[in-house]
Amino acid sequence: MRQRHSFHLERGGHSFMVNVRSGWITETEVLVDGKEVAFHRVHGHGVYPLTLAARLAGEPARAVAVRLERTGSAERPLGCALELDGAVYPMAERTER
Repeated sequence: MRQRHSFHLERGGHSFMVNVRSGWITETEVLVDGKEVAFHRVHGHGVYPLTLAARLAGEPARAVAVRLERTGSAERPLGCALELDGAVYPMAERTER
């Protein structure tokens, strides 16, 4: 059975969203302001921790990274954090589908 997780955070004037769809193939996408900036696909249920890096458009371009980790909790099996401008921000999991 396929599982879906979605994380969201508003920071630095941008909207960050991470979507994870797992099953036989696990796909992870990072969206900034609704545009895909990073994507990862692997066969199986995913390998964690996983870090996806991208650059924000602008002058100068800014580095951004998203890190996913297993939490060990049945209620919330994945945790997600955003790294931006040298700081780390936990991303809240969205519950509405």
